[in-house]
Amino acid sequence: MFPLALCNEILRPLPFAEQCRAAAALGYMGLEVAPFTLAEDPMRITDEEARGFAHVAAGHGISITGLHWLLVAPSGLSMVSADAALRRRTAEVMCRMVELCALMGGKYLVHGSPKQRSVPPGESREATLARARECLAGAAQRAQECGVTYCIEPLARNETDVLNTVAEAAALVDEIALPSFKTMIDCSAAGQTEALPVHELVARWLPTGKIGHVQVNDPNRRAPGQGMLEFAPVLAALKAGGYRGVLAVESFDYVPDGMASAAYAIAYLRGVEQAMPHA
Repeated sequence: MFPLALCNEILRPLPFAEQCRAAAALGYMGLEVAPFTLAEDPMRITDEEARGFAHVAAGHGISITGLHWLLVAPSGLSMVSADAALRRRTAEVMCRMVELCALMGGKYLVHGSPKQRSVPPGESREATLARARECLAGAAQRAQECGVTYCIEPLARNETDVLNTVAEAAALVDEIALPSFKTMIDCSAAGQTEALPVHELVARWLPTGKIGHVQVNDPNRRAPGQGMLEFAPVLAALKAGGYRGVLAVESFDYVPDGMASAAYAIAYLRGVEQAMPHA
């Protein structure tokens, strides 16, 4: 069976230790952590505190698998602003998130952060992409040094106008050309934006080696199984392609609430797996 992680903001406002306890009780093997849930300003998390979070998770029999929602805090960040000082500050945050991920025992980072990468008013798409490439290359280099993978996340067009498809993100992966830099598939975003059905998208891109992570959710932004997307073909394509990474449950609309959404997701996904041939 695929290792399943839960994106920890689903269990807010529980304290982190309680999030770990709840995730473990539900059957998840790890938490994918949004840094802003750990501190108002994640840049103030010390190395010792980061290791402490890993220790807390391990005490509950789970791990911190990776980080996501990287640029929510501190506020005001942008990796595409014409303000060079602001871009440098954002690049510093990105590199520190890489370090925190490694200190917490995580293996990957997911760079979504749509507001911090969208084309600024009056700017060209070309200039925006060039600035994004520079910041992402720096984060990828730090990821290479820290032994983690930095994944740029394709997002739906209603969230951002930069890097919306796996093909666009994969082109950036080719340009940066570091083993530590990959893209990923978010089922919700893919279901809203891609021309191919999600399972065909997996079959198309998984063999390229450019997919570093997968998040499972429905295009309606609820948990897997709470919408129209059928996950049996998606899981079958991942299995056929030899995917060995974590599947992270990331819902945004918690129905009826976060805990119930997390419980439904894992029960649904395990049920789908058990029904698969040779599961």
